[in-house]
Amino acid sequence: MKKFGFIIFLFLAVNSFAQDSTYTRNIINALTSKEFWGRGYTKDGMKKSADYLATAYQKIGLLPMGTAYKQTFNFSVNTFPGKMMVAINGQKLIPGKDFILNNESPGIKQAANLTPIDSLNYRASSSLQVLLKDKLTWSVATEVGDVTTIQLNKKNFTAIPKEINVDIENKFIPNFEAANVCGLVKGTKFPDSLLIITAHYDHLGGMGADTYFPGANDNAAGVATLLSLAKYYASNPQPYSIGFICFAGEEAGLLGSRYFVENPLVPLSKIKFLINLDLIGTGEAGMTVVNASVYPKAFALLNTINNENQYISKINSRGKAANSDHYFFTEKDVPAFFIYTQGGPSAYHDVFDKPETLPLTEYQDLFKLIIGFNQKLME
Repeated sequence: MKKFGFIIFLFLAVNSFAQDSTYTRNIINALTSKEFWGRGYTKDGMKKSADYLATAYQKIGLLPMGTAYKQTFNFSVNTFPGKMMVAINGQKLIPGKDFILNNESPGIKQAANLTPIDSLNYRASSSLQVLLKDKLTWSVATEVGDVTTIQLNKKNFTAIPKEINVDIENKFIPNFEAANVCGLVKGTKFPDSLLIITAHYDHLGGMGADTYFPGANDNAAGVATLLSLAKYYASNPQPYSIGFICFAGEEAGLLGSRYFVENPLVPLSKIKFLINLDLIGTGEAGMTVVNASVYPKAFALLNTINNENQYISKINSRGKAANSDHYFFTEKDVPAFFIYTQGGPSAYHDVFDKPETLPLTEYQDLFKLIIGFNQKLME
């Protein structure tokens, strides 16, 4: 009867938190707002986001993983805080929609004729070039190049680009300060054994003074799900300790997770399993698990739970990949899965990754799948 009662309690608790979609949506809306400016490198976007998450940890009741919630580190980054003017054939373009910069581009002020190299590539000068692209995607650079490269949205141009006028400001920051945000629910029986849930909170920041990248699916959805899980585990402590890490610097090259692995706040050998959540705001076409073939027994367990409860329509297996924050943990022999979903909006690393178009199709099912998987790992 005790076991049956516990199962009923767990069922009700999981469903209570899983159904709390308002909390999840509020987190996503906050993190994608102008206040946090793409959770990046201008207008204090990343710092404000870290402060917001640390406050959320405190409200939930998480303990700091170290002496404080924040684990600070530094790296270099190329930023674009101010002027972002590009005109083609005398027409000013809209940043993010009509054009983006290659992220390593230096600032430049120049007017020039465009010389075609081929139908998609144009040269203005030795320091300025133009590319036509089917899709505009941005990233983060930790250095500055020699050439300013402007990518134009091919769909928005019917006339051949002949003239260009640009006035772009960049600022290289050699010692940008970022912070991982790390919290913990202490285990009731085996507090030195840990299960870890991670998600990167940084995104691409802003391109100029008026354009920012919201990053709803990448990765406000992952952070919101992490915080929802933190709420659940804070109210339902487990035999193992459950850790929560929101990483910075993922978009700049997995820098936050690498720093944590090199400077761990908990012994890596005590981490029994790690689940990294990134790009999980959809799910119409199922989900994929990176490292599934590396840890086949754990993947089989995940599938068994999923099939018994009919949570996710399809779970795809993928091998080892250095494509998110699980990677450096795996390199240190920490068992880890990286989970991402498929289907829904295709917005990625662009200005269209917005909260209002993010369906969160499988949020509730993924929430329950993770709870069930962690429960089995502790048996």
